[in-house]
Amino acid sequence: MKEKFTYTKLGVFLAKKSVNRAEISRKTGLSEARLSLLSGKNTSKPRADEIYLIALAIDVDPAEILNYLFNELKLKE
Repeated sequence: MKEKFTYTKLGVFLAKKSVNRAEISRKTGLSEARLSLLSGKNTSKPRADEIYLIALAIDVDPAEILNYLFNELKLKE
């Protein structure tokens, strides 16, 4: 039986933006394999420099991606 593909939060963000991973790879220097891992494997964590480069490649503010990825984090009271 074939395993169902699920998106990570970054994968969902990129899908909503309708971006081309090959184009992101070309612009950022990140391999398509790395982008696939970041988009589809929850144990694969994006580094800050990767998020920054992806944001530049898709013309969004890096904070937009960070807010989307980590909006559930809260300070302790």
